[in-house]
Amino acid sequence: MNEFAAALLNWFDQSGRKHLPWQVRDAYRIWISEIMLQQTQVATVVPYYERFIQRFPNVNALAAAPLDEVLHLWTGLGYYARARNLHRTAQQLIAHHQGMMPKTLDEVQSLPGIGRSTAAAILALSYELPHAILDGNVKRVLTRYFGIHGPTSNKQIEAQLWQRAQQCTPTTRVANYTQAIMDLGALVCTRSKPLCHACPLATQCIANVQTLQSQLPTPRPKRTRPQREVYVAVISDESDAILLQQRPASGIWGGLWVCPQFDDAESCHTFIHSKVTNAKSLQKMPVIQHSFTHFDLTLRPYWAANAIARTVIADETGYCWYHPHRPAHIGLAKPVLDILKYLQIATSAIEVSDV
Repeated sequence: MNEFAAALLNWFDQSGRKHLPWQVRDAYRIWISEIMLQQTQVATVVPYYERFIQRFPNVNALAAAPLDEVLHLWTGLGYYARARNLHRTAQQLIAHHQGMMPKTLDEVQSLPGIGRSTAAAILALSYELPHAILDGNVKRVLTRYFGIHGPTSNKQIEAQLWQRAQQCTPTTRVANYTQAIMDLGALVCTRSKPLCHACPLATQCIANVQTLQSQLPTPRPKRTRPQREVYVAVISDESDAILLQQRPASGIWGGLWVCPQFDDAESCHTFIHSKVTNAKSLQKMPVIQHSFTHFDLTLRPYWAANAIARTVIADETGYCWYHPHRPAHIGLAKPVLDILKYLQIATSAIEVSDV
């Protein structure tokens, strides 16, 4: 075993995480956790994972479930393409792999939403197969340890990191090593203020020896993020149900339910007046800011309260009345949760003032 792996495994035996709910030799559970952990912290994932596994304890249950229910259990976790890909992959595993996760890197990578590093993690953690991983935490550890300069998104730098990752990955205790290097990046070799005094690799780490921790990994060049704006129709009836519209399957919030959105205020107001009879005075709600991977979105909601529907809107294709006190099992975009929270506070204040 190489020196890097030996030091890391010794640290893991003493200080690594060993009681996370997905730390079992079960390819299904490891796959679910690896997808949830993409761009999401462990503390956030744990309650979502536990609810998800309780409802979908195996691949058969997940494959047979309606997509709306899968998205419902994902609501608030973000990056919803992950949930859609989980559902598609479950169905492919049933159709083509007898419900089992394949054991080759190429086969696992061919499944929806699974890239090279995620595939390697699934195989290493489930089957002890010696495949190197290279997620964000691992990139940071290797960049600092080997003193690699340049943005990690650069193809040449990434190729260099893959080579180092493969060199460091042992052929024994692969699952523990894979968890160890992820843990080291998450707990010790953090982005800011890394705990170098607690690192088992500190004496050989170039960034530590040369005091380059703040410079490595090399920061990405700053880019101006595109800004977009939409106007939101918030229509609530006398039972506090709100009108939602389902997004198309592709694009942002694909398949999720949102309050109807428009490119300008006039179109938003016209829609509200066309759907309800008592929307003469619309209330402006607080602006909602939401960030996607590649752009920032500003949502400007207008609220028509205690609305009386001009037509049976819920019978129209793609619409529903969502009752927060008896919620349907559908996936909601994060801004809908913000709007529901605001309405709950606003209606409670009105009820108190009427007493």
